Amino acid sequence: MSDPSSIGPAMAVALITTFYGAVLANLVFIPMAGKLKTRSKEELLLRELILEGILSISKGENPRIIVEKLNSYLPPKIRKVTD
Repeated sequence: MSDPSSIGPAMAVALITTFYGAVLANLVFIPMAGKLKTRSKEELLLRELILEGILSISKGENPRIIVEKLNSYLPPKIRKVTD
């Protein structure tokens, strides 16, 4: 603060690093976080599906009931129709 001429270059560096941080956050890190969140949800659904299947098999439930129960975990557009 004793040398006013050094404030300008320091302010320029601070603004440039802030700009780079904002650009990287919006172009790289936010989309990456969204993809990781989606993949995490998919992995959690898969693990729940597997666990429910294993527990149903160990209980000795009817296979058709197991199929219906596991299909209920899936979104309607990718469910398999069984007759």
